[in-house]
Amino acid sequence: MSQKIRTLLFSTLYPSSARPVHGIFVETRLRELLKSGQVETQVVAPVPWFPLKHSAFGAWARMAATPAHEMRNGVQVHHPRYLLPPKVGQNIAPYVLAAGALPTIRRLIRDGFNFDLIDAHFFYPDGVAAAIIARKLGKPFVCTARGSDITLYRQFATPNRLIRGALAASSANIGVCTDLVAQMIELGADPAKSLTLRNGVDLVRFQVMDRAEARRQLGLPEQGLVLVSVGHLVEVKGHHLVIELLSRLPEARLVIVGSGPWLQRLQSMAQSLGVQDRVTFAGSQPNEHLKTYYSAASALVLASSREGWANVLLEAMACGTPVVATRVNGTPEVVASPRAGRLASARDVAHLQKALSELLAAYPEPAQVRAYAELFSWEDTTRMQCELFTSVLAAK
Repeated sequence: MSQKIRTLLFSTLYPSSARPVHGIFVETRLRELLKSGQVETQVVAPVPWFPLKHSAFGAWARMAATPAHEMRNGVQVHHPRYLLPPKVGQNIAPYVLAAGALPTIRRLIRDGFNFDLIDAHFFYPDGVAAAIIARKLGKPFVCTARGSDITLYRQFATPNRLIRGALAASSANIGVCTDLVAQMIELGADPAKSLTLRNGVDLVRFQVMDRAEARRQLGLPEQGLVLVSVGHLVEVKGHHLVIELLSRLPEARLVIVGSGPWLQRLQSMAQSLGVQDRVTFAGSQPNEHLKTYYSAASALVLASSREGWANVLLEAMACGTPVVATRVNGTPEVVASPRAGRLASARDVAHLQKALSELLAAYPEPAQVRAYAELFSWEDTTRMQCELFTSVLAAK
């Protein structure tokens, strides 16, 4: 390719120095894409406006502390602000998001970054806002569905209507799993411009460590069953089910990695079940530290009620650790072999325990698990992205 395609990645899901793990899966896909040498990109990742940076305000303070502009891994990232009022925010979010981002995007064009297309991530509100911006600027756009942007927001009347409009206006609709693509087609997306681009896994960052050494580093017993549950501390991730599962496994330990509003509830639950001494709440961890937690575990347990493409599953497998997960959305596409782990056929403790028992009875070697994860490199996804962007611009 003689000339690089210029893309503007647009999404509220993108990391910053203030929130380094927020939307890291979007950054990872971009970093892999840029390795192709075929694309040049800047990122516009809007952040809700908030006036106070004091730590007492938690996530809102981290948003306030986000810089207006920064360089991340050699990519220019812009964080314009937008006003998101409470209560009515869900329905007007795409409009205020677009209004907040447009001045920054127009400035980028004036300064010489006259991009070819918008590469948006997360259909609601980001994809709908991208449709507004693309229309005003006369640019094509594509959007990637990642999970709850389709599975959750389609249940609400106004978001449903606006998502349908964005699906019709886009040059291509991407899903990180075939289940999301099928749901977009149900919402009216043209099957001819809907495709699956699955997430890969960083096989360099996530590698097999010696399990005993990983446990020593984390202060865990070198012997015995250790489970790890990774994700935001909210109901949808199912950490409460894993704690209840632990109460049925007298010798096991559990490490929960993540932060969120359910922390005290989960701690209280562990106390009431008498397992508090066997549960470690490790808090949120930098992405590069996760391999130690995965490697220390006998299994990762993911008890989600919905998932687009759960990156933690492949990350654990890349570290040689098999998984137990609920059979939801794209997860059966990730856990498609006994080498990878087992799926619980229902989201309850009994079925999670059954799946774990089956896994432990035919436990795969770490090398087998790692070999399965290696089937999910980024190469195919990167190639398909480049081909898609080229075809979109040729059609234009």
